[in-house]
Amino acid sequence: MIGAYHKPRRLHWMGTPAAQITDEQVSFYRENGFVKVENMLTGEELEQLREYLEEAMQEDSGRSVKTDKNGGAYFRVLNQKVNTWRDHGGMGKFSFHEKFAKAALDLTGSNEIRFFHDHGLWKMPGDSKPTPWHQDTPYWPVNEAERGMLSIWIALDDVNEQNGCMAFVPKSHKLGKLTGINFLEPQNIFDYVEGGQLDDQKPVVVPLKAGSCTFHNGLTFHYAHANVTDRPRRALAIIYMPDGITYNGNGHIVTEGSNLKKDQPFKGPLFPLLVKRHA
Repeated sequence: MIGAYHKPRRLHWMGTPAAQITDEQVSFYRENGFVKVENMLTGEELEQLREYLEEAMQEDSGRSVKTDKNGGAYFRVLNQKVNTWRDHGGMGKFSFHEKFAKAALDLTGSNEIRFFHDHGLWKMPGDSKPTPWHQDTPYWPVNEAERGMLSIWIALDDVNEQNGCMAFVPKSHKLGKLTGINFLEPQNIFDYVEGGQLDDQKPVVVPLKAGSCTFHNGLTFHYAHANVTDRPRRALAIIYMPDGITYNGNGHIVTEGSNLKKDQPFKGPLFPLLVKRHA
């Protein structure tokens, strides 16, 4: 049985030029709930995104939301800012980038992909804490039966186990939604797994080169190592919704002022349609 302190193993992928999503990657994602994509950003895009996100993370006012103050308990896990695009036009270029959304469309096989939100995710040096094993979907205001939401996680720096790379549990997305984990006093999510369901699945560490990314299903168990280096580990995550995902009526940072109605599909200016499959 997987435990919270099980040391993950490594898998190695062959890189794919120009961030083309292959049939093999689609099959891997659907079976395992995550996939690595090399070179999602060009060198020029990487330099732009570093500059824009650095500016956005330093902004102290506006419509984006910083989830904790410098030095706070959650800040030690993640220096996070949600919806950076609302304060920085350059971030909009990346948060709504058709290339990323098209990859999400291919991986999910859905007919449409909508934007849910972005967030800058810095793991700061010094008193850094791991991000505990968790699923994302329990934190999102979507109805219980909803499936298929996913995130792209783009590395702005080379990431490994020393500075906060990600790890995933293959096939864990097939368990359905479990429970939200308290990041400050984390429960062991594996305690919520019924006996035997993940006995043959070991966590997989996914180091990345800057400009590469992972996609993961909102139900996939994932974890990020602490940052024990002397520099921030910088990443941008963007969350996507397949067509028809419905709102459960609960409050959330990104739904405030949206005029969404309970049990209705997400739509409107805060959740734009990014790509659509052509007949």
